[in-house]
Amino acid sequence: MSGATVADCMTEPVLTVTADEPALDVAAAMDDQSIKSVVIVDEACQPAGILTSTDYVRMTADGVDPTEATVGEHMTTDIVTTSPETALSAVASIMWDNNISHVPVVDDENRVTGILSATDLTVYLADD
Repeated sequence: MSGATVADCMTEPVLTVTADEPALDVAAAMDDQSIKSVVIVDEACQPAGILTSTDYVRMTADGVDPTEATVGEHMTTDIVTTSPETALSAVASIMWDNNISHVPVVDDENRVTGILSATDLTVYLADD
């Protein structure tokens, strides 16, 4: 992983949605694309939050009706972002230290361009 950057293994494009999207529709889109997270963006395509499969498990455990909920009501808003140029080892450490498995990747204008997941890291290391 020495010298590798986020750009070397991030997933792009990333599925982005707005906060007012119905949770059930977003879950269906995640299932269709076989992904475990979506980034919620504002009007400028800047990250406002993230919703993961773990959040859906929590919603189910809490008895939330996904036909009545929006992703904005259940997204995590305290998110970590990174740039494509960031050292992969640095982001991996942040993910480990903060117990997170998905980090949105943003450009110089803080617009979402991709995502780095723990799965991306595992595949990168396995191929290395």
